[in-house]
Amino acid sequence: MSTEYTLVHDANELVTGPANRAGTTGPDDSSGASPEGGDGSSGPPDDPVLETESDAAVVLEDGRVVATGPSEEILREYPAENAETAVDASGKSVLPGFVDCHTHALFAGDRSDEFEAKLRGKSYQEILAEGGGILRTVRHVREATEDELVERLREHLETMLAHGTTTVEVKSGYGLDTATELKMLSAIERAGEGQPVDVVPTFMGAHAVPEGTDADAYTDAVADDQLPAVAEQGIAEFCDVFCEADVFSVAQSRRILEAGVERGLRPKIHADEFVRLGGAALAAELSAASADHLLQSTDDDVDALLEAGVTPVLLPGTAFGLGGEYPDLAPYRERNAIPAVATDFNPNCHARSLGFAATLACVGMGMTPAEAILGITCRGAAALDREDGLGTLETGSPADLVVIDGPSYRHLPYTYDGNVVETVVKDGEVAVDGR
Repeated sequence: MSTEYTLVHDANELVTGPANRAGTTGPDDSSGASPEGGDGSSGPPDDPVLETESDAAVVLEDGRVVATGPSEEILREYPAENAETAVDASGKSVLPGFVDCHTHALFAGDRSDEFEAKLRGKSYQEILAEGGGILRTVRHVREATEDELVERLREHLETMLAHGTTTVEVKSGYGLDTATELKMLSAIERAGEGQPVDVVPTFMGAHAVPEGTDADAYTDAVADDQLPAVAEQGIAEFCDVFCEADVFSVAQSRRILEAGVERGLRPKIHADEFVRLGGAALAAELSAASADHLLQSTDDDVDALLEAGVTPVLLPGTAFGLGGEYPDLAPYRERNAIPAVATDFNPNCHARSLGFAATLACVGMGMTPAEAILGITCRGAAALDREDGLGTLETGSPADLVVIDGPSYRHLPYTYDGNVVETVVKDGEVAVDGR
C-alpha cells in the first residue's frame, strides 16, 4: 500500500457534502429543489441538508478524497503510522475547504474614514458622489505598482487561508482603463502563484463609470477596447458588471457581458442591490454563472434564475457593513434552494472570514448553520462553475478541508469572537497547522 496519503482521523463530526443534494442546482433539477428535503415553506427545512458522519476519518491522496467513513474502519485500511501526514481530529469537526465566490480583494489605499462617515449618516451613494467609494480606490490602484498590488493581495490570501478559505474569486474593477485592468489581472494571477489558495480571476472593468466620461461611452470602451485586451491576456475566467441605477443599465450590461461571452468569458452580474433594474432577469437570459447581491429581486426573478441554472449569491457582510437590509431568504426557502454565501471583501466591506459571513447569514438572514455551511462550500463552488466536487468531501472530490476547534460544524457560525479554524489542508497537504 502507498504511504503517500494524508489521513484526518477520529473527527467528532465529518461533513462530506449536501444531504440528498439538498438545495443544489444541476442539469436534472434546474429548480434547485432538494429531492427529499424542504416543504416549500419559508421556514427552516425539516430534513437534514448536510451529510455528516460521527467518529469519522477521511483519506486524501494525489489531490483527491479517496475514502471517508468510520475511523475504526478507515484506520484498519489506512494506518496512521503509515501516512505521510496524519491529523488527529479528536473532539473536532472536519468540513470541506471554504469557497469564497465573490470578492474585490485586490485594492490599494485606505477607506476606513468612510466607515465613520457612514456612521455619521452619509449613504454609500453620497460618498461616491463626493469622489469617494470605488472611484477613490481607482485612484490608488492606478498609482500603485503591480508588485505592490501583488504583495497586498498575498497578505489578504494568507488571512483568508487561515480562516479556512481554500478557493477564492478575485475581481478586477479598480482600474477602469485598459492598462490598469490588465495590471490588476496580472497581479491577481501572480498573487495566486506560490501559495496554497486557488485564485479565480474575474474581469470587472464595468464596476463603475470613471471620471470624465459617461456610461454609454465607457460601455463602448469596455466592450471594444478592454475586453479584446483581456481576452488576449488570457487570465480572466469570468466577466462581471455592476448592473445598477446610475451605473450600468440592463442594455449596457447586456452589451458588455455578450462581448465577454464572444471572447470566452462566462458572465457574472451584480444585480438588484439597490434598485430592481432587471439584472437578475438578464443573468437568467444569459445563463450567467451567478447573480450576486439580489436584495431587490422578486419571486419571479428567483424563479428565472433557478430555472436558468444561475447560482444566486447572497452577501450578508455588505448589509452588515452598510448598516442596511439583509437579503430575504424566503424566496429561496420556498423553492427549496440554498444560495451561495460570500464575503464581498472590499474596501467597503472589510471582512475576509467566510466563517463570519456564515454567522451573518445565520443571524441576519435566518439561515440554519447547515445551510450556511453549504453556502460557503459547494454552493460557492457552483457559483464558480466548479463541477469536480469542490466544496464537498465526497470520494473523488478535491482534497481541500478544514478542521475546526469545535465538536460540530455549528461552531463555525456559533463562535464568532475568534477564528475556530485550526488546520487547513489544501490539495492533500497541510497548509495551516494550528495543532
